[in-house]
Amino acid sequence: MSVSEAKRVALLARPGEARERLRVALHEAGADIVLEDDPNALDVEALGGSAPQVVLVALEPAIEDSLERFDSVLHDPAVAVIFDEAELAARRQGWEAQRWARHLAAKLHGHQDVLPPGREEDVGLQLEPGLPVTPAQLHEGAEISLHLEEAADIAFELPRDDFAYTGGLATRSAAEQVIDADDWLRHATVDAAPAAAPAPSMPPPLPEAPVVAPPPVPASTFDLSTLELEPLESGGATGAARVQGAVLVFAGIGGPDAVRKLLAELPDGFPKPVLVHLRLDGGRYDNLVRQMERVAHMPVLLAEAGKPAEAGHIYVLPGDVVPFVDAGVVSFRPGAVIHTMIPQLPPADSAVLLLSGSDSALVDPVAALGEQGALVLGQSQDGCYDPVAPKALASRGAELAAPMQLAQRLTDRWF
Repeated sequence: MSVSEAKRVALLARPGEARERLRVALHEAGADIVLEDDPNALDVEALGGSAPQVVLVALEPAIEDSLERFDSVLHDPAVAVIFDEAELAARRQGWEAQRWARHLAAKLHGHQDVLPPGREEDVGLQLEPGLPVTPAQLHEGAEISLHLEEAADIAFELPRDDFAYTGGLATRSAAEQVIDADDWLRHATVDAAPAAAPAPSMPPPLPEAPVVAPPPVPASTFDLSTLELEPLESGGATGAARVQGAVLVFAGIGGPDAVRKLLAELPDGFPKPVLVHLRLDGGRYDNLVRQMERVAHMPVLLAEAGKPAEAGHIYVLPGDVVPFVDAGVVSFRPGAVIHTMIPQLPPADSAVLLLSGSDSALVDPVAALGEQGALVLGQSQDGCYDPVAPKALASRGAELAAPMQLAQRLTDRWF
Protein backbone atom coordinates (compact mmCIF):
# COMPACT_ATOMS: atom_id res chain seq x y z
CA MET A 1 0.00 0.00 0.00
CA SER A 2 1.39 3.39 -0.96
CA VAL A 3 1.72 6.26 1.50
CA SER A 4 -0.91 8.22 -0.39
CA GLU A 5 -3.45 5.44 0.26
CA ALA A 6 -2.76 5.21 4.00
CA LYS A 7 -5.43 6.71 6.26
CA ARG A 8 -4.33 9.50 8.60
CA VAL A 9 -5.20 8.25 12.09
CA ALA A 10 -5.12 9.98 15.48
CA LEU A 11 -4.80 7.55 18.40
CA LEU A 12 -6.32 8.84 21.66
CA ALA A 13 -5.40 6.58 24.56
CA ARG A 14 -3.75 6.76 27.94
CA PRO A 15 -0.24 5.28 28.19
CA GLY A 16 -0.34 1.57 28.84
CA GLU A 17 -0.84 -1.87 27.33
CA ALA A 18 -4.02 -0.91 25.43
CA ARG A 19 -2.27 1.96 23.66
CA GLU A 20 0.69 -0.23 22.73
CA ARG A 21 -1.52 -2.92 21.24
CA LEU A 22 -3.65 -0.41 19.31
CA ARG A 23 -0.53 1.17 17.85
CA VAL A 24 0.66 -2.23 16.61
CA ALA A 25 -2.79 -2.96 15.13
CA LEU A 26 -2.79 0.37 13.28
CA HIS A 27 0.66 -0.31 11.81
CA GLU A 28 -0.47 -3.78 10.70
CA ALA A 29 -3.55 -2.19 9.09
CA GLY A 30 -1.34 0.18 7.09
CA ALA A 31 -2.46 3.36 8.87
CA ASP A 32 -0.48 6.58 9.04
CA ILE A 33 -0.50 7.57 12.74
CA VAL A 34 -0.36 11.37 12.68
CA LEU A 35 -0.95 11.85 16.41
CA GLU A 36 -0.78 9.67 19.51
CA ASP A 37 -1.55 11.16 22.91
CA ASP A 38 -3.44 10.95 26.18
CA PRO A 39 -6.79 12.78 25.71
CA ASN A 40 -6.56 14.06 29.29
CA ALA A 41 -3.41 16.02 28.36
CA LEU A 42 -3.96 16.63 24.65
CA ASP A 43 -4.68 20.14 23.37
CA VAL A 44 -7.78 20.55 21.22
CA GLU A 45 -5.92 22.55 18.58
CA ALA A 46 -3.27 19.83 18.35
CA LEU A 47 -5.87 17.22 17.43
CA GLY A 48 -7.49 19.46 14.82
CA GLY A 49 -4.10 20.53 13.47
CA SER A 50 -3.11 16.93 12.79
CA ALA A 51 -5.98 16.76 10.23
CA PRO A 52 -6.92 13.13 10.93
CA GLN A 53 -9.24 11.18 8.68
CA VAL A 54 -9.91 8.67 11.45
CA VAL A 55 -9.79 9.01 15.25
CA LEU A 56 -9.29 5.78 17.23
CA VAL A 57 -10.28 6.14 20.90
CA ALA A 58 -9.34 3.62 23.60
CA LEU A 59 -12.43 4.24 25.72
CA GLU A 60 -12.33 4.01 29.52
CA PRO A 61 -14.03 5.95 32.35
CA ALA A 62 -10.87 7.97 33.08
CA ILE A 63 -11.07 9.83 29.74
CA GLU A 64 -14.82 10.12 29.12
CA ASP A 65 -15.09 13.68 30.49
CA SER A 66 -12.06 14.82 28.47
CA LEU A 67 -13.58 13.62 25.19
CA GLU A 68 -16.19 16.38 25.30
CA ARG A 69 -13.42 18.91 24.57
CA PHE A 70 -12.87 17.32 21.17
CA ASP A 71 -16.49 17.43 19.96
CA SER A 72 -15.58 19.81 17.11
CA VAL A 73 -13.35 17.08 15.64
CA LEU A 74 -15.30 14.00 16.67
CA HIS A 75 -18.54 15.43 15.22
CA ASP A 76 -16.89 16.48 11.95
CA PRO A 77 -18.66 14.56 9.13
CA ALA A 78 -15.31 14.18 7.35
CA VAL A 79 -13.76 12.39 10.34
CA ALA A 80 -14.58 8.76 11.12
CA VAL A 81 -14.48 7.83 14.82
CA ILE A 82 -13.73 4.30 16.04
CA PHE A 83 -14.21 3.44 19.72
CA ASP A 84 -12.52 0.46 21.32
CA GLU A 85 -12.67 -0.67 24.93
CA ALA A 86 -9.27 -0.08 26.55
CA GLU A 87 -9.77 -3.08 28.82
CA LEU A 88 -10.47 -5.38 25.86
CA ALA A 89 -7.62 -3.94 23.80
CA ALA A 90 -5.14 -4.61 26.60
CA ARG A 91 -6.21 -8.28 26.84
CA ARG A 92 -6.18 -9.17 23.14
CA GLN A 93 -3.44 -11.49 22.02
CA GLY A 94 -2.80 -14.23 19.49
CA TRP A 95 -5.55 -14.98 17.00
CA GLU A 96 -7.99 -12.60 18.71
CA ALA A 97 -5.59 -9.65 18.23
CA GLN A 98 -5.01 -10.65 14.59
CA ARG A 99 -8.75 -10.91 13.99
CA TRP A 100 -9.36 -7.42 15.44
CA ALA A 101 -6.51 -6.01 13.31
CA ARG A 102 -8.19 -7.39 10.17
CA HIS A 103 -11.50 -5.78 11.14
CA LEU A 104 -9.69 -2.51 11.85
CA ALA A 105 -8.10 -2.63 8.40
CA ALA A 106 -11.54 -3.20 6.87
CA LYS A 107 -12.87 -0.13 8.69
CA LEU A 108 -9.94 2.04 7.67
CA HIS A 109 -9.95 1.11 4.00
CA GLY A 110 -13.68 0.54 3.44
CA HIS A 111 -13.58 -3.09 2.34
CA GLN A 112 -15.10 -6.29 3.69
CA ASP A 113 -12.09 -8.60 3.55
CA VAL A 114 -11.69 -9.73 7.15
CA LEU A 115 -10.52 -13.30 6.47
CA PRO A 116 -6.97 -14.37 7.33
CA PRO A 117 -4.39 -14.60 4.51
CA GLY A 118 -4.05 -17.89 2.64
CA ARG A 119 -7.77 -18.75 2.53
CA GLU A 120 -7.73 -18.30 -1.25
CA GLU A 121 -5.31 -21.20 -1.72
CA ASP A 122 -6.83 -24.43 -2.98
CA VAL A 123 -5.33 -27.03 -0.70
CA GLY A 124 -5.88 -30.51 -2.10
CA LEU A 125 -6.13 -33.56 0.09
CA GLN A 126 -3.19 -35.93 -0.16
CA LEU A 127 -2.93 -39.37 1.36
CA GLU A 128 -0.18 -39.76 3.94
CA PRO A 129 0.97 -42.84 5.81
CA GLY A 130 0.23 -43.26 9.48
CA LEU A 131 -2.72 -42.69 11.76
CA PRO A 132 -4.80 -39.49 11.45
CA VAL A 133 -4.25 -36.68 13.90
CA THR A 134 -6.43 -37.04 17.00
CA PRO A 135 -8.55 -34.20 18.41
CA ALA A 136 -6.30 -34.11 21.48
CA GLN A 137 -3.27 -33.52 19.24
CA LEU A 138 -5.05 -30.79 17.31
CA HIS A 139 -5.77 -28.88 20.52
CA GLU A 140 -2.44 -29.58 22.20
CA GLY A 141 -1.18 -26.41 23.86
CA ALA A 142 -4.52 -24.60 23.44
CA GLU A 143 -5.03 -22.10 26.27
CA ILE A 144 -8.58 -22.54 27.57
CA SER A 145 -8.07 -21.75 31.24
CA LEU A 146 -9.08 -18.12 30.68
CA HIS A 147 -12.37 -19.23 29.12
CA LEU A 148 -13.03 -21.65 31.99
CA GLU A 149 -12.41 -18.93 34.57
CA GLU A 150 -14.70 -16.52 32.72
CA ALA A 151 -17.44 -19.17 32.50
CA ALA A 152 -17.14 -19.85 36.22
CA ASP A 153 -17.38 -16.12 37.01
CA ILE A 154 -20.65 -15.64 35.14
CA ALA A 155 -22.23 -19.02 35.92
CA PHE A 156 -24.12 -17.72 38.96
CA GLU A 157 -25.52 -14.75 37.00
CA LEU A 158 -27.33 -17.01 34.53
CA PRO A 159 -31.05 -17.89 34.87
CA ARG A 160 -31.66 -21.22 36.55
CA ASP A 161 -34.59 -23.59 37.06
CA ASP A 162 -35.38 -26.56 39.32
CA PHE A 163 -32.73 -28.68 37.58
CA ALA A 164 -29.86 -26.25 38.23
CA TYR A 165 -27.19 -27.85 40.41
CA THR A 166 -24.53 -25.73 42.05
CA GLY A 167 -22.96 -28.40 44.25
CA GLY A 168 -21.31 -25.80 46.49
CA LEU A 169 -19.49 -24.05 43.64
CA ALA A 170 -19.67 -20.70 45.41
CA THR A 171 -17.16 -21.90 47.99
CA ARG A 172 -14.67 -23.39 45.52
CA SER A 173 -11.86 -21.80 43.56
CA ALA A 174 -12.07 -21.43 39.77
CA ALA A 175 -9.73 -24.42 39.26
CA GLU A 176 -11.93 -26.64 41.46
CA GLN A 177 -15.25 -25.76 39.83
CA VAL A 178 -15.70 -29.04 37.96
CA ILE A 179 -19.10 -30.73 37.98
CA ASP A 180 -19.56 -34.47 37.74
CA ALA A 181 -22.44 -35.06 35.30
CA ASP A 182 -23.67 -38.19 37.11
CA ASP A 183 -23.62 -36.35 40.45
CA TRP A 184 -25.53 -33.44 38.90
CA LEU A 185 -28.17 -35.77 37.44
CA ARG A 186 -28.67 -37.57 40.78
CA HIS A 187 -29.17 -34.25 42.63
CA ALA A 188 -31.40 -32.83 39.89
CA THR A 189 -33.59 -35.94 39.86
CA VAL A 190 -33.95 -36.00 43.62
CA ASP A 191 -34.60 -32.25 43.87
CA ALA A 192 -37.14 -32.26 41.06
CA ALA A 193 -39.07 -35.37 42.20
CA PRO A 194 -42.36 -34.48 43.90
CA ALA A 195 -42.69 -35.47 47.52
CA ALA A 196 -44.76 -38.58 48.08
CA ALA A 197 -48.23 -37.77 49.31
CA PRO A 198 -48.96 -39.13 52.82
CA ALA A 199 -51.57 -41.85 53.09
CA PRO A 200 -54.93 -40.34 53.96
CA SER A 201 -56.19 -41.07 57.43
CA MET A 202 -59.85 -41.26 58.35
CA PRO A 203 -60.77 -38.77 61.05
CA PRO A 204 -63.05 -39.94 63.81
CA PRO A 205 -66.72 -39.10 63.30
CA LEU A 206 -67.80 -35.79 64.79
CA PRO A 207 -71.14 -34.99 66.33
CA GLU A 208 -73.43 -33.08 64.04
CA ALA A 209 -73.40 -29.35 64.87
CA PRO A 210 -76.72 -27.54 65.30
CA VAL A 211 -77.74 -25.18 62.49
CA VAL A 212 -77.61 -21.54 63.57
CA ALA A 213 -79.22 -18.81 61.47
CA PRO A 214 -76.76 -16.04 60.41
CA PRO A 215 -77.28 -12.58 61.89
CA PRO A 216 -79.03 -10.04 59.66
CA VAL A 217 -76.73 -7.87 57.51
CA PRO A 218 -77.10 -4.16 58.32
CA ALA A 219 -78.06 -1.86 55.45
CA SER A 220 -75.13 -0.04 53.82
CA THR A 221 -74.88 3.66 54.51
CA PHE A 222 -72.12 4.25 51.90
CA ASP A 223 -73.17 6.83 49.29
CA LEU A 224 -72.01 5.63 45.82
CA SER A 225 -73.17 8.87 44.19
CA THR A 226 -70.06 10.68 45.46
CA LEU A 227 -67.63 8.41 43.55
CA GLU A 228 -65.97 9.75 40.37
CA LEU A 229 -63.47 8.33 37.88
CA GLU A 230 -60.12 10.13 37.93
CA PRO A 231 -59.29 11.43 34.42
CA LEU A 232 -56.07 10.24 32.78
CA GLU A 233 -53.68 13.12 32.12
CA SER A 234 -52.23 13.26 28.65
CA GLY A 235 -48.46 13.00 28.42
CA GLY A 236 -48.11 10.80 31.52
CA ALA A 237 -46.49 7.38 31.69
CA THR A 238 -49.64 5.66 30.41
CA GLY A 239 -49.89 7.93 27.41
CA ALA A 240 -46.21 7.55 26.64
CA ALA A 241 -46.41 3.75 26.81
CA ARG A 242 -49.18 3.71 24.19
CA VAL A 243 -47.21 5.44 21.46
CA GLN A 244 -47.72 3.60 18.18
CA GLY A 245 -44.69 2.39 16.23
CA ALA A 246 -40.97 3.08 16.58
CA VAL A 247 -37.75 3.88 14.73
CA LEU A 248 -35.52 0.79 14.56
CA VAL A 249 -31.82 1.34 13.75
CA PHE A 250 -29.50 -1.55 12.84
CA ALA A 251 -25.70 -1.36 12.60
CA GLY A 252 -22.57 -3.50 12.90
CA ILE A 253 -18.97 -2.98 11.83
CA GLY A 254 -18.36 0.74 11.44
CA GLY A 255 -21.77 1.39 12.96
CA PRO A 256 -20.97 3.26 16.22
CA ASP A 257 -19.77 6.36 14.39
CA ALA A 258 -22.80 6.36 12.07
CA VAL A 259 -25.19 5.90 15.00
CA ARG A 260 -23.54 8.78 16.90
CA LYS A 261 -23.99 11.14 13.95
CA LEU A 262 -27.61 10.04 13.46
CA LEU A 263 -28.62 10.48 17.11
CA ALA A 264 -26.83 13.83 17.41
CA GLU A 265 -29.21 15.29 14.82
CA LEU A 266 -32.52 14.02 16.26
CA PRO A 267 -34.28 16.76 18.26
CA ASP A 268 -35.40 16.60 21.87
CA GLY A 269 -39.06 15.59 22.02
CA PHE A 270 -38.95 13.41 18.91
CA PRO A 271 -42.37 11.71 19.03
CA LYS A 272 -41.19 8.12 18.54
CA PRO A 273 -38.97 5.76 20.54
CA VAL A 274 -35.64 5.08 18.78
CA LEU A 275 -34.32 1.52 19.21
CA VAL A 276 -30.63 0.90 18.41
CA HIS A 277 -29.50 -2.67 17.65
CA LEU A 278 -25.70 -2.57 17.37
CA ARG A 279 -23.59 -5.71 17.61
CA LEU A 280 -20.58 -5.32 19.91
CA ASP A 281 -17.71 -7.80 20.21
CA GLY A 282 -17.22 -7.10 23.92
CA GLY A 283 -20.90 -6.75 24.77
CA ARG A 284 -20.30 -3.56 26.80
CA TYR A 285 -23.64 -1.97 25.99
CA ASP A 286 -23.54 0.18 29.14
CA ASN A 287 -20.48 1.96 27.70
CA LEU A 288 -22.32 2.43 24.39
CA VAL A 289 -25.15 4.11 26.30
CA ARG A 290 -22.68 6.57 27.86
CA GLN A 291 -21.11 7.30 24.46
CA MET A 292 -24.49 8.10 22.92
CA GLU A 293 -25.58 10.19 25.92
CA ARG A 294 -22.81 12.69 25.18
CA VAL A 295 -24.16 13.50 21.71
CA ALA A 296 -27.91 12.81 21.89
CA HIS A 297 -30.54 15.41 22.77
CA MET A 298 -32.94 12.71 24.00
CA PRO A 299 -32.49 10.45 27.05
CA VAL A 300 -30.49 7.29 26.23
CA LEU A 301 -31.37 4.12 28.16
CA LEU A 302 -30.45 0.44 28.12
CA ALA A 303 -33.58 -1.51 27.10
CA GLU A 304 -34.98 -3.67 29.91
CA ALA A 305 -37.28 -6.66 29.51
CA GLY A 306 -40.81 -6.03 30.73
CA LYS A 307 -40.78 -2.26 30.14
CA PRO A 308 -42.45 -0.26 27.34
CA ALA A 309 -40.63 1.90 24.80
CA GLU A 310 -41.58 5.54 25.42
CA ALA A 311 -41.62 8.35 22.89
CA GLY A 312 -38.71 10.78 22.96
CA HIS A 313 -36.28 8.15 24.30
CA ILE A 314 -33.38 6.24 22.74
CA TYR A 315 -33.00 2.58 23.75
CA VAL A 316 -29.82 0.56 23.21
CA LEU A 317 -30.76 -3.11 22.82
CA PRO A 318 -28.39 -5.52 24.61
CA GLY A 319 -27.83 -8.96 23.16
CA ASP A 320 -30.45 -10.65 25.35
CA VAL A 321 -33.36 -8.20 24.97
CA VAL A 322 -35.54 -7.69 21.88
CA PRO A 323 -38.57 -5.49 21.19
CA PHE A 324 -42.03 -6.89 20.57
CA VAL A 325 -45.23 -5.25 19.39
CA ASP A 326 -48.69 -5.61 20.96
CA ALA A 327 -51.51 -3.68 19.25
CA GLY A 328 -48.93 -1.36 17.71
CA VAL A 329 -47.28 -0.57 21.06
CA VAL A 330 -43.59 -1.47 21.40
CA SER A 331 -42.21 -3.05 24.58
CA PHE A 332 -39.21 -5.23 25.46
CA ARG A 333 -38.85 -8.88 26.40
CA PRO A 334 -36.00 -11.42 26.75
CA GLY A 335 -34.75 -12.91 23.52
CA ALA A 336 -31.93 -12.93 20.98
CA VAL A 337 -33.64 -12.96 17.54
CA ILE A 338 -34.90 -9.56 16.44
CA HIS A 339 -35.66 -10.27 12.77
CA THR A 340 -39.09 -11.75 13.43
CA MET A 341 -40.50 -8.62 15.08
CA ILE A 342 -40.00 -6.33 12.06
CA PRO A 343 -43.25 -7.41 10.31
CA GLN A 344 -45.14 -6.67 13.55
CA LEU A 345 -44.38 -2.93 13.38
CA PRO A 346 -47.29 -0.72 12.22
CA PRO A 347 -45.95 0.51 8.84
CA ALA A 348 -47.50 3.99 8.87
CA ASP A 349 -45.98 4.78 12.28
CA SER A 350 -42.56 3.13 11.96
CA ALA A 351 -39.17 3.47 10.29
CA VAL A 352 -36.27 1.03 9.88
CA LEU A 353 -32.70 2.14 9.10
CA LEU A 354 -29.87 -0.14 7.96
CA LEU A 355 -26.47 1.43 8.69
CA SER A 356 -22.94 0.18 8.14
CA GLY A 357 -22.47 -3.48 9.03
CA SER A 358 -26.16 -4.38 9.26
CA ASP A 359 -27.06 -8.03 8.82
CA SER A 360 -28.03 -8.80 5.21
CA ALA A 361 -30.76 -11.13 6.50
CA LEU A 362 -32.68 -8.00 7.52
CA VAL A 363 -33.10 -6.73 3.96
CA ASP A 364 -36.13 -8.86 2.99
CA PRO A 365 -38.33 -8.16 6.05
CA VAL A 366 -37.35 -4.47 6.05
CA ALA A 367 -38.11 -4.07 2.34
CA ALA A 368 -41.46 -5.85 2.81
CA LEU A 369 -42.35 -3.40 5.60
CA GLY A 370 -41.40 -0.52 3.30
CA GLU A 371 -43.80 -1.80 0.63
CA GLN A 372 -46.57 -1.45 3.23
CA GLY A 373 -45.78 2.22 3.87
CA ALA A 374 -42.98 2.25 6.46
CA LEU A 375 -40.10 4.69 6.11
CA VAL A 376 -37.16 2.48 5.08
CA LEU A 377 -33.71 4.07 4.74
CA GLY A 378 -30.07 3.01 4.44
CA GLN A 379 -26.65 4.59 4.90
CA SER A 380 -25.00 5.85 1.74
CA GLN A 381 -21.75 4.22 0.62
CA ASP A 382 -19.64 7.31 1.29
CA GLY A 383 -18.07 6.74 4.72
CA CYS A 384 -19.84 3.38 5.14
CA TYR A 385 -17.36 0.62 6.02
CA ASP A 386 -19.69 -2.28 5.31
CA PRO A 387 -22.39 -1.20 2.80
CA VAL A 388 -23.64 -4.67 1.76
CA ALA A 389 -27.03 -4.51 3.51
CA PRO A 390 -27.74 -0.82 2.67
CA LYS A 391 -26.89 -1.43 -1.00
CA ALA A 392 -29.16 -4.47 -1.12
CA LEU A 393 -31.93 -2.41 0.45
CA ALA A 394 -31.39 0.33 -2.15
CA SER A 395 -31.87 -2.26 -4.92
CA ARG A 396 -35.34 -2.82 -3.44
CA GLY A 397 -36.20 0.87 -3.77
CA ALA A 398 -34.99 2.34 -0.46
CA GLU A 399 -33.37 5.75 -0.19
CA LEU A 400 -29.70 6.00 0.88
CA ALA A 401 -28.18 9.02 2.64
CA ALA A 402 -25.52 10.05 5.15
CA PRO A 403 -26.45 9.64 8.85
CA MET A 404 -27.21 13.34 9.33
CA GLN A 405 -29.51 13.37 6.28
CA LEU A 406 -31.23 10.23 7.58
CA ALA A 407 -31.98 12.08 10.82
CA GLN A 408 -33.47 14.95 8.80
CA ARG A 409 -35.74 12.54 6.92
CA LEU A 410 -37.04 11.18 10.24
CA THR A 411 -37.55 14.69 11.58
CA ASP A 412 -39.40 15.82 8.45
CA ARG A 413 -41.82 12.92 8.75
CA TRP A 414 -42.73 13.07 12.43
CA PHE A 415 -41.49 16.22 14.13
